[in-house]
Amino acid sequence: MSKPRRLTRRRAMQVTTAVTALPLVHIRTAGAAGKLSIGLWDHWVPGGTEKMRQQVQAWADKSKVDVTADFITSQGNKLLLTAAAEAQARSGHDVLPFFQWDAFNYAADLEPVDDVIQSLIAKYGPYDPVVAYLVKPKDHWLAVPGTDPTANLTCCARISMMKKFAGIDIQAMYPAEPRATPESAKWTYDAFLEAAAACAKAGFPFGMGLGSTGDSINTIGAIFRAFGAELVNAKGEITVESDNVRNVLEYGQRLVKLFPSDTISYDDASNNRALISGRSAMIWNPPSAWAVAKRDAPEVAKDCWTFPCPAGPNGRYIPYVYVFYGLWRFGQNKTAAKELLEHLMERKQIEEREVASEGFNLPPQTSMSDFRIWAEVEPPKGTVYNYPIRPWHGSQPSVASFPSPPEYAIPMTSRATIPAMWGRLHSGQSIEQVIAWARDEVEGFMR
Repeated sequence: MSKPRRLTRRRAMQVTTAVTALPLVHIRTAGAAGKLSIGLWDHWVPGGTEKMRQQVQAWADKSKVDVTADFITSQGNKLLLTAAAEAQARSGHDVLPFFQWDAFNYAADLEPVDDVIQSLIAKYGPYDPVVAYLVKPKDHWLAVPGTDPTANLTCCARISMMKKFAGIDIQAMYPAEPRATPESAKWTYDAFLEAAAACAKAGFPFGMGLGSTGDSINTIGAIFRAFGAELVNAKGEITVESDNVRNVLEYGQRLVKLFPSDTISYDDASNNRALISGRSAMIWNPPSAWAVAKRDAPEVAKDCWTFPCPAGPNGRYIPYVYVFYGLWRFGQNKTAAKELLEHLMERKQIEEREVASEGFNLPPQTSMSDFRIWAEVEPPKGTVYNYPIRPWHGSQPSVASFPSPPEYAIPMTSRATIPAMWGRLHSGQSIEQVIAWARDEVEGFMR
């Protein structure tokens, strides 16, 4: 996943002010007609890209719109570079995908989509607060929450290893059934620490990283949230020296010793390789690692089970990566763009794409967490049943640095401040040294 560009406080205030003044004009037509150019994420599952292409083409044929759909890889920051070039030239696609805070960075250049959002909410219910946090800085929605590749990085563990080394039956704890269990209530960060110690002692450490890429930022950020540890609170006040931050650092001192020896250099593929090669008892990841194992290491795939992250003193949080579809203000066919996006985000089309991607994508509205695909994919049957947040999980979605105002959350995320704090613990620094370093970092973002 691409990381957001660094955004200064002054620039954030400028774009936030600009978006409040944008007009909200959208005239529906019986047939939008004309031409439309849309950029989309090139799915890692070939069937995902093909299904999206088919849906766009079907809508284009029915609406009599000449649609050009470009599928752009996220590797090498290609999507981020495309957005930067088009914003500068004020020319290009009518619609582009944006990850996490990227739409916020281009707020002054994006057409509000309140009408599309209101229609989708009326049909399928509200979005979670994190979605609004990322693309609704003031009164208007900057982009439409999407599916390809909205995903979360929840626990994926080896069934046999967790049972043998940690004494935990993860299938009994989180069965592929619509119910909570007494065992799931015991899945806390204390239990997680004990399991990590047992698996590390056996030679199969949890494959978790303290690097500077998205996986490390999101996973460690979710642990901070579970402890109620905020570096900057919702009011924009520095809270690095709070009791909750000290508590999560004390916990981290014990946990990071159990991570792989190369944890500091982890990138977004390191945990996948650890699971697929059989070297790790657990990672936090979407079902992509399991899907590759199904192809390259089928015996490993048969032994995998996906389930929610542990609960901390402040609750149970699941790290998410979101995609949003933004319309440029300089786009040539905004009416057609909005009608196409609303069509793509209807339940029928979303479920078709879920099936095509083997359940990798996640719908942005929790009312769609009942698709059968997650119960049907295998091996083993039900392996990703608990991948989407279910009502009985007691879980909440998380993005790193929430609920800090975006003008501070964006640079904290871009600089990987949260995993870097644990990384410094791993290298031997004291809690006081780490707190002093983090305070200097955050104060620097506020200048």
